[in-house]
Amino acid sequence: MELRGVTAMVSGAAGGLGAATARELAVAGAHVVVADLDGRAGDAVAAEVGGTFVRTDVTREESVQHAVDVAAGVAGPLRVAVSCAGVAPAARTVGLDGRPHDLATFERTLAVNVAGTFNVLRLTAAAMAATDPLEDGERGVVVNTSSAAAEDGQAGQVAYAASKGAVAALTLPAARDLSAIGVRVCALSPGLFDTPLFGAIPPEFRRPLVRQVVFPPRLGAPEEFARSVRAVCEIGYLNAAVIRLDGGLRLPGS
Repeated sequence: MELRGVTAMVSGAAGGLGAATARELAVAGAHVVVADLDGRAGDAVAAEVGGTFVRTDVTREESVQHAVDVAAGVAGPLRVAVSCAGVAPAARTVGLDGRPHDLATFERTLAVNVAGTFNVLRLTAAAMAATDPLEDGERGVVVNTSSAAAEDGQAGQVAYAASKGAVAALTLPAARDLSAIGVRVCALSPGLFDTPLFGAIPPEFRRPLVRQVVFPPRLGAPEEFARSVRAVCEIGYLNAAVIRLDGGLRLPGS
């Protein structure tokens, strides 16, 4: 897909992987709708990329629908949706203190990472269905964010791994569903990336994880994730794929 002149909506675009994606899609010529709860950071990213900020709670239908309505009318046709909004709590199923995992935390993780991702997917795809088809009948592409933890989640990642496993699992059936309207669906599964989320982990825990990366022996750069999103958008034969982006990392059990 040629990105110049189209609109791309990126959830979670106020920082981290989402902000890098917003910048990359803007460089490619797309008008970017920055959909995020963080108004100050979201406004800053939107101003930087010449885009539009819309305060968005991905777990609420009316909030996402409002962002989609803005995206569908602000510039060119809405043809790209990227879900980067997410949370990553850390808690064991039963903690070392004998307490069970907090159910509300587990439910919140699924609400944001799974239901929020699906909410963006279904509403943006419906808007894409109303656009004129391009070459090969394509109307749009949705790129979701899974994680390497979907396949090899560590101790303490039960909620996060379950949510990202669900994002990976919905990729194929969603792509099959949306083939009827010419919308592709893929997911990227990043490993260890240099984002504020990873930076919140204490250094003594970060260093052993980075040593698990096969090559190159470093954290991934958010810009690498963003370029991968752009590649999925631009390569029309990429569909129904869950792509690991992790330097060969296989996360240890703990």
